[in-house]
Amino acid sequence: MSRGANQKEPLEQKEGMSMRIFLAGSTGVLGRRIIPLLTSHGHEVTALTRRSEQASMLRSLGARPAVADAFEPVSLAAAVKLAAPDVLMHQLTDLTSGTSASNAILRARGTRHLVDAAHGAGVGRVISQSIAWAYAAGCKPAAEEIPLDLGADEPRLTTIRGIAALEQMTQEAPQWVVLRFGILYGPDTWYEPRGSKAAEARAGPLLADDNVSSFVHVDDAAAASVQALTWPSGPVNICDDEPAAGRLWVPEFCRAVGAAMPAASNSSAREPWARGADNRHARTHLAWSPRFPSWRQGFDAMRHRAGQGATRSGPQ
Repeated sequence: MSRGANQKEPLEQKEGMSMRIFLAGSTGVLGRRIIPLLTSHGHEVTALTRRSEQASMLRSLGARPAVADAFEPVSLAAAVKLAAPDVLMHQLTDLTSGTSASNAILRARGTRHLVDAAHGAGVGRVISQSIAWAYAAGCKPAAEEIPLDLGADEPRLTTIRGIAALEQMTQEAPQWVVLRFGILYGPDTWYEPRGSKAAEARAGPLLADDNVSSFVHVDDAAAASVQALTWPSGPVNICDDEPAAGRLWVPEFCRAVGAAMPAASNSSAREPWARGADNRHARTHLAWSPRFPSWRQGFDAMRHRAGQGATRSGPQ
């Protein structure tokens, strides 16, 4: 029997249709936002966690916990089969170690086990988290048809290979969507007043250079993940409308998190791959509209919230 021959036909998923979702990466910054959004739309969520102590938190969000590890294919396959989902959503990352290698390993091995589990359970759709800064070099923000930067030097190459493996395996599903997120910012991310990038900015000036980045607010990324339940198969850039060079966004980020102004780069050169991403496909063809169309608005909102917090916690 060929692989996938025992699969049930993929659902014709329509707006308003209740579905069973198996969510991997449920305890992360996106997962904790996605669960309430899914349940508010009437979907039934099984949330993967490898730590049993997280089960009560997941139940409080409205999900049914499933305790298994993405690196243990037998127990993972059993959990997916028991959940019998219509959609497997893959939001797993490994950011705790701070190394690209550990994240790449998870993207390769973890995705392999998740996709195999989806095949075994007859899941019709897989949605996976990718990144919007993996494209090959160019002068303009990259649209989805631009190839990935598989000719990159290390250490970037390790990240790109991990992403390429994740995306290729996701495409084995009968229906699939790859969400290429811009840099996540906002509450609980690295890019917020309590985050690691804010701490880095306070410890020493960040470099404001000409490398172009695309951002997406974490709430906009979560909303796109839910909308993707009904999108046609393909990769989608999920980022705001304003790709920007570091010399533009870094000073605004520093203001938002209360850090010293950045150091200006002495060079106008940029890395050829640091081009940002184009979100017109998501906006024009998929009706995705970010609440924060620009990082400027998002950083302003962060600064406002930080000011309110300082007022509330100050002398009474």
